[in-house]
Amino acid sequence: MSPQPEQNTFADQLLASKEFFERSTRVLDEADSGFRPKKGMMTVAQQVAHAAQTLAWFIEGASRPEGFDLDFAKQAAALESATSLAAARQSLETAYANAIGFLRSHSAEDLAGPLPPGPVMGGQPTSEIVWAMVEHTAHHRGALTVYSRLLGKVPPMPYGG
Repeated sequence: MSPQPEQNTFADQLLASKEFFERSTRVLDEADSGFRPKKGMMTVAQQVAHAAQTLAWFIEGASRPEGFDLDFAKQAAALESATSLAAARQSLETAYANAIGFLRSHSAEDLAGPLPPGPVMGGQPTSEIVWAMVEHTAHHRGALTVYSRLLGKVPPMPYGG
């Protein structure tokens, strides 16, 4: 079965988000993994790992009858082990692939169906997770461009070649 136009549009939005994230953060390298502007903030590797974690969280929340896992302390604790930018980038690559696969494997009717009840987007169309994933990753790529500048690097514009 080939993807329907709605599925392609949603997947294309995530693919654009991925491209913008990669482009605007490409000046960061493995040596920057542990950089954080000040104590208590996420490191470069943790920012990227968190973006990956959250993409997976949206897909899981849309897929489970009980909805989104609201144990944010557990999710934050999992980020403590993120020390490698390369590993975090691989996690992000996997998370994007899984999210795009989710969108392409569901019919337009499925994506129009409601998300599970709950405080996070409860009852909204499942397709609404797309804008949330795009916005969330945009927020973190913006933070990472600030990190880049603090490291003396100039991040490229995310929307140009």
